[in-house]
Amino acid sequence: MTDTQETNPLKLIGRVARGFIRIADADLREAGLATGQLPVLVSLKISKALSQAELARIAQVEQPSMAQLLSRMERDGLVERVDDPNDKRSRLISLTLLAARRLPKAKALMDAHTQQALAGFSRVEIEQLLALLLRVNANVERMGGG
Repeated sequence: MTDTQETNPLKLIGRVARGFIRIADADLREAGLATGQLPVLVSLKISKALSQAELARIAQVEQPSMAQLLSRMERDGLVERVDDPNDKRSRLISLTLLAARRLPKAKALMDAHTQQALAGFSRVEIEQLLALLLRVNANVERMGGG
């Protein structure tokens, strides 16, 4: 290995993730979205309406960070706050029609970027990579108690 090659796999994973997000964000911006919004949007598409706390848990971010993200997304017309039918004191977050219309393009962009990032890998190699990353992720979650 040369001096410029990364020898710590976790540092390399971080570098790959940051590079992928930077590239994907540039294209997603044209669709009026950002990669940081995708976990929220996809979760809301599946679940229809969720609390801010549930979204923070799903996205694995702290409550204040989720509050800021949701405020920006609400400002941009991507989410709206609706009354919780089970608790009139609470509000839930739901997807707007605008966000629902933008999601298919975002998914197509992310799928295309993923295909490009994995170009030249066989199906078996992709499955091996996924299995290895799942093991690393499980170890990291155990380290953090979650």
